[in-house]
Amino acid sequence: MRLSDVASAHVRELIVSGQLHSGEFIRPETLADELGISATPAREGLLQLQTEGFLSVEPRRGFMVTALTSDDIRDIYDAQALLGGELAARAAAAITPETVDELERIQEALENAAAAKDFDEEERLNHQFHALIYQLSGSRKIRWLIKTTLAYAPRKFFAAVEGWPEASAQDHHAIIEHLRANDPEQARAAMARHIRNAGTLLAEHLSQGETSTGKDQSAH
Repeated sequence: MRLSDVASAHVRELIVSGQLHSGEFIRPETLADELGISATPAREGLLQLQTEGFLSVEPRRGFMVTALTSDDIRDIYDAQALLGGELAARAAAAITPETVDELERIQEALENAAAAKDFDEEERLNHQFHALIYQLSGSRKIRWLIKTTLAYAPRKFFAAVEGWPEASAQDHHAIIEHLRANDPEQARAAMARHIRNAGTLLAEHLSQGETSTGKDQSAH
């Protein structure tokens, strides 16, 4: 991986995980010192994030984190829904009863983590749930594509989204049901609906946060 790619991946992760917020500034020299690289690849990495819409350039101040709009978030999750739906459909044709049982065990642990408000464990188990389904699809290219879109999706916010644990659990149980029935089309629809639901709820949550920020200059 090129050093500029290391720099862009590092800052992108800080943004989508909520560690860097809209309006904050990043200077190439500071990033270079943090990563132990020269300023040139650090600047190239930041310019890449500018082309992706994560940053804007402010003269004499550096690169500023730009806000993702509700439409941006919905677009990202719509793309994920198409890819995830296809992966789930392919998995439905190949899944075994033993793997369905494993998905149910993961889902039970996920719901326990949500009830305990262990958000890091909840996120880990949610990733494991989806990764197991996607792995069963047998499609390396589509899995690579959805992994690419995940790099652009805001994370660490779902813990604050009202009703998300219950909505996600309901969606996951529907996905498991259709996988157990080896029904590709219903599995496709259930997975796509689940991912779009996530995008809609996240867009609404962040939109409310932006409204609050406009009033009291706080929020993420």
